Amino acid sequence: MAQLNFKSELTGCFAQPCAENPSVAMVEAAYQHHNLDWRYINCEISPENLGDAVKGARAMGWAGFNCSLPHKVAVMDHLDGIGESASIIGAVNCTVRRDGKLIGENTDGKGFLDSLKELIDPAGKKIVMFGAGGAARAIGVEVALAGAAKVTIVNRSTRRGEELAQRLTDKTPVAAEFVALDGEFDVPADTDVVINSTSIGLFPDVQGKVPVNMDTVTSSMLVADVIPNPPQTRLLKEAKAKGCTTIDGLGMLVNQGVIGIKYWTGIDVDASIMRAKLESIFGAG
Repeated sequence: MAQLNFKSELTGCFAQPCAENPSVAMVEAAYQHHNLDWRYINCEISPENLGDAVKGARAMGWAGFNCSLPHKVAVMDHLDGIGESASIIGAVNCTVRRDGKLIGENTDGKGFLDSLKELIDPAGKKIVMFGAGGAARAIGVEVALAGAAKVTIVNRSTRRGEELAQRLTDKTPVAAEFVALDGEFDVPADTDVVINSTSIGLFPDVQGKVPVNMDTVTSSMLVADVIPNPPQTRLLKEAKAKGCTTIDGLGMLVNQGVIGIKYWTGIDVDASIMRAKLESIFGAG
């Protein structure tokens, strides 16, 4: 009988399977490039089996794992501790073993923040963010902790939008407000950064339009999109036509992977290798 021998430690992904899981592919590409004797494997875990899956990862000595929806909140009940920003966000997407304990972190917002900081320091900046879901919570918390002056949350659902604005107000130093979306949103002239944190524009609905009045977007604004597929969304194309600096969703995805690998292995991997792998899957533009 054949036996699989993993000479080093395992990291894993509690997620839904697909023909080529992009996250798995990019992390494995980094491991191979740096000759790391590690594996990153995709596991389909049902909600009722989540607790047993975490026990299994603990028993097998996994260095950690990522988890996707619907596990990002429920997994917190099975961990030994929660990192600061993950606690504020109220969700975990990355778990790391530290001193024998499984600690929950959230690398989504951190990944976005790293992409943003390559172009602009969010400290003191005014940010308009479309959406109030998981990505919005993660990004909102991280830019708030990084010193953003104001975050305006634009969302169709009043309940979720008000909840996020209140979370940011109560748990971070930022000034946060919610604006209920009614038609297209006029971006205030003093806005520094516009972020789409919704799924609008995600493949296959690539012509989906973020409800922003592009006539109010100016070239002095940075426009970012969390959508990785396609990398160049309709929003980004329209923003570029206005002369805006833009950030695509690949940066967030790559950077959260880089952060996760650093948590697990202690090694800073080459982000360009991971981005190249994603571009080979999604296309560069």
